[in-house]
Amino acid sequence: MLTANGIQGKYLEYLGKPLVRQGNELYYGDFSEKFYLFILILKEEKDPKFGINIPTDVLIQILPTDNSMRIEKQKQVKSLTEAFEFGVAWLERANRA
Repeated sequence: MLTANGIQGKYLEYLGKPLVRQGNELYYGDFSEKFYLFILILKEEKDPKFGINIPTDVLIQILPTDNSMRIEKQKQVKSLTEAFEFGVAWLERANRA
């Protein structure tokens, strides 16, 4: 669960940082740093071979952890893979600055 105090409870980690999914929203990053990555799955299509939903439209944003909701960076992409490629790189740069 995402709270005002950050991420509480059990969660997955990706590249050593928490990764939490709540419905179509994913939150990635350490809330003790300046920024975190927000991913919103806008559209999904069913894969005919495997019968699972695959994200085909994804919004990524770099947001501050101070709850100011100022969008540092934003982009719409076509897959979760692309979202993480851009998002993780942006997040690392934003937290270094």
